Amino acid sequence: MSTSVTIVRDDLTGEPTRALSASHASGMLANTPVESVHALDLTGLQDPAVRVYSAWVDGEIAGVGAFKRFAADRAELKSMRVADAFLGRGIGRAILGHLEHEARAAGIRSLWLETGAGADFVAARTLYERSGFVVCAPFGDYAPDPLSVFMTRELAPATES
Repeated sequence: MSTSVTIVRDDLTGEPTRALSASHASGMLANTPVESVHALDLTGLQDPAVRVYSAWVDGEIAGVGAFKRFAADRAELKSMRVADAFLGRGIGRAILGHLEHEARAAGIRSLWLETGAGADFVAARTLYERSGFVVCAPFGDYAPDPLSVFMTRELAPATES
């Protein structure tokens, strides 16, 4: 990736992050029946169990991602989204790597996710598979859903420096 990306923890008070997060949630609802949409809205992203990170390139928001702890050592990836202007530039891979690093540092030993099963989600599933995620059964409060794919990945413990 030749693009220089800065990724920061985000409190969702800035309009660019709020707008991209809201666009992500509304985009999911535009193409998927409401009962199969599991993206967090802004209120859900502000839950104390959620850590949100935003990616920036030259002062412009390039993407957003979050993880939500659901057990002492488990977390779910939430609301991964790359802004349209930055698609294909490695931003998703950078955000995912950052989320994995931050989760590991927070004592998370496994990451879990739900993503779409349709053609619109091939790029996301490919990113996750290339990062070591494997398909698994529904977890947590999820029920089987033909429009969902569930994945998980073990994280090695953080190394002390």
